[in-house]
Amino acid sequence: MSNIIVNEKVKTDLKTSDFYYDLPQELIAQHPLEQRDTSRMMVLDRKAQTLTHKHFYDIVEYLNPNDVLVINDSKVIPARLYGHVTGRPDAGIELLLLRQRELDTWETLVKPGKRARIGAELTFGQGLLTATVTDIVEEGNRLIKFEYDRQRYANIYDILHEIGMMPLPPYITERLADNSRYQTVYAREEGSAAAPTAGLHFTPEILERVRAKGVAIAPVMLHVGLGTFRPVKADRLDEHVMHTEFISVSEESAALINARRAAGGRVIAVGTTSCRTLESVTDEVGIVHPVCGDTGIFIYPGYRFKAVDALITNFHLPESTLVMLVSAFYDREAVLSAYETAVHEKYRFFSFGDCMLIV
Repeated sequence: MSNIIVNEKVKTDLKTSDFYYDLPQELIAQHPLEQRDTSRMMVLDRKAQTLTHKHFYDIVEYLNPNDVLVINDSKVIPARLYGHVTGRPDAGIELLLLRQRELDTWETLVKPGKRARIGAELTFGQGLLTATVTDIVEEGNRLIKFEYDRQRYANIYDILHEIGMMPLPPYITERLADNSRYQTVYAREEGSAAAPTAGLHFTPEILERVRAKGVAIAPVMLHVGLGTFRPVKADRLDEHVMHTEFISVSEESAALINARRAAGGRVIAVGTTSCRTLESVTDEVGIVHPVCGDTGIFIYPGYRFKAVDALITNFHLPESTLVMLVSAFYDREAVLSAYETAVHEKYRFFSFGDCMLIV
């Protein structure tokens, strides 16, 4: 099954500004904690309407033996390239690879855009990688065709690991000492331009404890791209259009999730990307289907969840589609109140920050 999935718009009067909250700059985590699972975890119980402060290593306490934990096993690539216009070393250029369209042709963000007109030739890594701008697509993104020595490099990923940089978000200004800390421990297939950050808290030991309790672990994949982190520029939520991202759900994972749910277990999504993938491939009666395709699903209050029963997620940027998704899963006012509590309690925010579990 392969298709493009875009959910129907939910009628709403909500505005983007309804998802604003005030965040002191010093609460934006600049680096990961020494131990992944020592991050703080705010637990929100929707039924009891309680808020509890825990640590991520307590996560197993909240899982039941027949549950299924759904993880996004996409792997971040060194997607940021610095180079220049060919023949003009003074004309610097920065690329962020968003998604592969064809063999060695990628959709990219380019800075500055005026140096990336159609036909422009670019050079990276002292000539190890060259590129030609072939087209301009939505939001001014560029399609770039790359060239390199195919006898020396098996594919573009090999050369990216040599000359590319990890695509840390712009709000992280400190250099990352260990690139593996911007990967989940279960990352498998390369293709993401940002980490699925809720999964960064897991360690091999935590995963082993999860399995030992009888909880199943089902991998799905969403290659994180512009859809996940593009800011909402529209005033009204129903005017925002998501950028599509590649997803994949195997027959094995679909069958495992369906079996656990049929047996009374909960589907616990690790992160908004796992959540969006599941909601993209689940039908109206709650059956998950194997899919390999694109999703442009945008989840905001008013959306009816079909697959996800509990959610592990980080604290997200104000007015972002991710805050909107979390608000849809619980309640906008309750979520913003929880964020206010997190600010008061000095939780760490965003990619390297703390997390919440919503049950």
